[in-house]
Order: sequence, then structure tokens, then C-alpha cells
Amino acid sequence: MCNHAIITHVTSTVRSRQLGRRAMLGGALAGAALLASPVRPSGARRQLAPRAGEVFDLTHALSAAFPVYPGYTPFSATVTSTIDGIGSLSRQVTLEEHVGTHVDAPAHFIGDGDDVSEIPAGRLVAPLAVIDISARARDDADATVQPDDILAWEDEHGELPAGAFVAMSSGWDRRADDPDAYLNIGEDGLLHFPAWSPSAAAFLIEERDIVGVGVDTISMDNTTSPFFESHVILLGAGRYGVENLAALGEVPAAGATIVVGAPRFVGGSGGPARVLAIT
Repeated sequence: MCNHAIITHVTSTVRSRQLGRRAMLGGALAGAALLASPVRPSGARRQLAPRAGEVFDLTHALSAAFPVYPGYTPFSATVTSTIDGIGSLSRQVTLEEHVGTHVDAPAHFIGDGDDVSEIPAGRLVAPLAVIDISARARDDADATVQPDDILAWEDEHGELPAGAFVAMSSGWDRRADDPDAYLNIGEDGLLHFPAWSPSAAAFLIEERDIVGVGVDTISMDNTTSPFFESHVILLGAGRYGVENLAALGEVPAAGATIVVGAPRFVGGSGGPARVLAIT
């Protein structure tokens, strides 16, 4: 679990910012009544409403070429029977639980945390909120979601729905076909990619009702969080994560439902998943 003093400090700071933002928003709305037409915030995304029932596949195809976190073994498959041989195709698959688009169960970081087979089914279908930090990530590979990013999303879409799944969209998924660009190992020998900040993770646990979070990068923590604090905060509170998501830039920021096809590996710390968003 996250250190109580850290969470107390974070949530106190966020509440103060939130009150300030709400007061500023109220003033802005009053002033807007004097304008001939409203002004849409710069950088607004997804201006065209998706069709009802549209399905977005948020899953990368998994192959031996897909980038893996250092220390993990890439996916591999060995053919064990063929159609020409016995009339059916079958393969023996070897994979780590944390390769490709995959779920992090609480057991991944928490000794007594639920394993992936124990995540309640009702938590795998949830309202989806997509927080876009792609503009910042273009200039800063180590960009992280901050509490203010969550509050900015809420200024436009309302407070996060109860039981929401909150995903970071950084545009990093477009690098997945190039392992060097996706892992982005710097001269310091460290990976550099966007992720969740511990302060944003703590805010979601203390101030909002969520089931989990996602990223379109290889981990929920980057080098600005060297002790995997966001993992510990989120998984320690019984939530789950999904890493290596795809196509979040195509999904509406609000209003879609996510379906996380988590595997039921007994004792599993996670596992590859098929993840869909439905409008």
C-alpha cells in the first residue's frame, strides 16, 4: 500500500487545486455568457461522435517481434501438429505473463494480492475514460499523467464515473513495430516512455472510484518512478492495470465501455488479454 503520509499530502494538494480550478471555471462560465459564441479548448480531440455500438480493438497482435520489458522472454510458438500431417493445426505457446497487451493483477506486486483468476468479472467491464497526454509526450518521453490532467478531463466531461477504467493515451503505441523506439533506451541505460505519476495514482485511489488503469506503453511506471510506486499504489489497493494498449487515440475520451478479456491463470500475476472498447 502507498505510504499514508504521501497519500495525505497528495490528496490535500489536489483538493486545494481542485477548489481553485472549480472557482476559476465558475468565473469563466459567467464570463462566457457575454460572448457571442463559446470557444472550444485548444487541442480538443475526438470532435466527431462515434457510431453507437462501434468496437475498437485496443490489443496489439502478439508475436516474437513484439517488444518486451528487459528481462522477460519474448513470445514463441512451436508447431506440434499440422493440417497436412494429422488434419489439424496446433502450436505449443511459450510466453511470460507480462508480454504484449496484458493485465497486471494485484499479485504482480502485492504478496497477498488477488491473482489474475480472482479479479471479479464485473470489474473487467467498465466505463472508459481516456486521458490524452500525447502533445506533452511528443516533447518529453518521460511525461506522466498528473492529478491536474485528471481534473482537466473532468472539467470537460464531468467527474469520472463510478467504477471507471482510466487509460493514458500518449501515442506511444505507434512505436510498437520498432522495438528500439518503443523501449527507447537512453544513454543512461534506462527506458524512457510516458506513464502514470504516483501522485495521479494516489489521487485515483483516494478521491475516485476506479477499477483499474491502463497505458499505451510498456509499464505504468517509468524512470521518474524508480521503485514502481504507481504499481504499488494501484495494485496494493486491489485495482488492476493493463499495459501495452493500442489505438487509444481513436477512442472517445468519454462515453465508451472497456471490456478486458483477462485470462484465468490460477496463481497468475497477470496475463495477455484481448481488450475492446465499445461505444
